[in-house]
Amino acid sequence: MKHILILVVLFVSLPAAFGQQVQLLTVDNLNERLEQGKDTTYVINFWATWCAPCIKELPYFEKLQEEKQKEKLKVLLVSVDFKSQLEKRVIPFVSRHSLKNEVFLLDEQDQQEYIDKINKEWSGAIPATLFVKGKNKKFLEQEFTYPKLLSEYNNFNK
Repeated sequence: MKHILILVVLFVSLPAAFGQQVQLLTVDNLNERLEQGKDTTYVINFWATWCAPCIKELPYFEKLQEEKQKEKLKVLLVSVDFKSQLEKRVIPFVSRHSLKNEVFLLDEQDQQEYIDKINKEWSGAIPATLFVKGKNKKFLEQEFTYPKLLSEYNNFNK
């Protein structure tokens, strides 16, 4: 009986041991989320597992959330990998890199349509980051260093 209890405890704790979940997200779902948190600053980073500049800057988004945890900030990491790569690439990547921010996989069929919904000026290149607070938005299609990300966040929140 004792061995069964240990196995049950291990099985229940498996999701925590393997890191966080990666959820599917549509642009409409994202917009609903942003509407609910009007007093929160959202920093939404669009990235992919195959994008070297994206991978390089992911720790900066983790650090921003950690350093600003007392502020109403929510960093969302939105992968634009293909949906078919969720189990094979995205989830293992998130686990390997121990990402703590919420991670999503964009669940959209038409790339140009979702690009236009996010920002009409977006060429589709990544990394790209959207800052949102209430009705205020700022979209940047660039790679960040941590000082530059922190500066953009602080300037956006003035």
